[in-house]
Amino acid sequence: MLEQYMKKILTAPVYDVAVETPLQRAHFLTERLGNQILLKREDLQPVFSFKIRGAYNKLAQLSDAERACGVVAASAGNHAQGLALAAREMNVKATIVMPKTTPEIKVRAVKAWGAKVVLHGDAFPEALAFSQKLVEEKGFTYIHPYDDPDTIAGQGTVAMEILRQHKGQIDAIFVPVGGGGLVAGIAAYVKYLKPEIKVIGVEPEDSNCLQAAMAADERVVLPTVGLFADGVAVTQIGEHTFELARRYVDEVITVSTDEICAAIKDIYDDTRSITEPAGALGVAGIKKYVEREGVTEQTLVAIDSGANINFDRLRHVAERAELGEKREALIAVTIPERPGSFKAFCQALGKRAITEFNYRFHDPKQAQIFVGVQTHPETDPRDALLKQLQSKKLPVVDLTDNELAKLHIRHMVGGHSAQATDEVVYRFEFPERPGALLNFLNKLGARWNISMFHYRNHGAAYGRVMVGLQVPAAERDQVAGVLESIGYPYWHEGDNPAYQLFLGR
Repeated sequence: MLEQYMKKILTAPVYDVAVETPLQRAHFLTERLGNQILLKREDLQPVFSFKIRGAYNKLAQLSDAERACGVVAASAGNHAQGLALAAREMNVKATIVMPKTTPEIKVRAVKAWGAKVVLHGDAFPEALAFSQKLVEEKGFTYIHPYDDPDTIAGQGTVAMEILRQHKGQIDAIFVPVGGGGLVAGIAAYVKYLKPEIKVIGVEPEDSNCLQAAMAADERVVLPTVGLFADGVAVTQIGEHTFELARRYVDEVITVSTDEICAAIKDIYDDTRSITEPAGALGVAGIKKYVEREGVTEQTLVAIDSGANINFDRLRHVAERAELGEKREALIAVTIPERPGSFKAFCQALGKRAITEFNYRFHDPKQAQIFVGVQTHPETDPRDALLKQLQSKKLPVVDLTDNELAKLHIRHMVGGHSAQATDEVVYRFEFPERPGALLNFLNKLGARWNISMFHYRNHGAAYGRVMVGLQVPAAERDQVAGVLESIGYPYWHEGDNPAYQLFLGR
């Protein structure tokens, strides 16, 4: 198997359109982590991601008859742009089916490369089904974004460059994983030539289709996937990619949204470039690996796989980066409602800086405050802060890992309402398209009053929404059925301490 892929990789004509990207030393990360950190800058490709390699190689392997039929693919991001450019260079008509929720910047980019864009469905599975329907109706040739040997071989040229560019020892290569095309191609090349080099896949904690498949020793379908790292939001690893990954990928590491945001900042600090969330997975994985293993003086490579990020998502990244670096803690603290209490609280913090403070009068006896406090993972960890406040007899709740607190509560503190009786609270992910809210309201109907609503746009295909409904106790068993009929992912948050402290009755 490896020999066949080696031949495909070595003969892949990707440089007709792709460029050999630099393998760049990350000076700040190298110094901080005590290991040599190298970044493979695939964000510098003409379409700002590695996807151009696999797309072009696949088109190059098609027969003249297959190319004459035109090609089609379903994609909301980098594969769409890669295929559009590849098709333009080879004078092949390309149709890209994209979900209606795709950010406009990505739609414009695909059109700019000359492809026809068809917007269909609210999510990728619907777009995929429609693209396959076009194959049947129009006779198009389908180009899979990752699960194809020629596509895998095209992505494998990344590894060919790495081994050629760095003549010394490489201990491990950290590769972002979505459908698995990139990690499969890299693993095939590396394990054929230098099997002692570890190939480590990195996935978001909420999109870990390869990790789940390796644990089960078979491909599995995730019921849901996280949307922050949209470039790797795949529910099932590919068939061809899994056959390679199960044999030649050494392990899979998962990272949180906060850790991804911190990695985006790390890459910016070293390169002054801004990568997309999926593109920062490799660096996030290296940081977690170094902390876990305690390794030093090794050479570790991260694939910076792409830079297709919407500008308005940077606000969210900036908010979460310090949390991902463990340099900020979010806490809820109860202090007496009397003059001087805030000063006493600040004194209890010692020399730590307050990064955020939210408060509104509600109770004449005690105040609930939402506070961000500067910490340091080594010299002043979060646990030390919590213990110090507890020693001062200050009731404190750690909200640093609480998604509701980070996405919504911090922007809504002070919303207690004595009139909001029988309130139940849910967190939703709405598709970012016209009519999404109206669809929600229409299906919800006029049965229950909306007592609270908060929404934040982060430039992604989905918006985060928090909703309070006034539902009598006798009708609580009907809520789940109604929400299921709406069709949006949701989570019950009525027991969440962040809600109870700052918004509950």
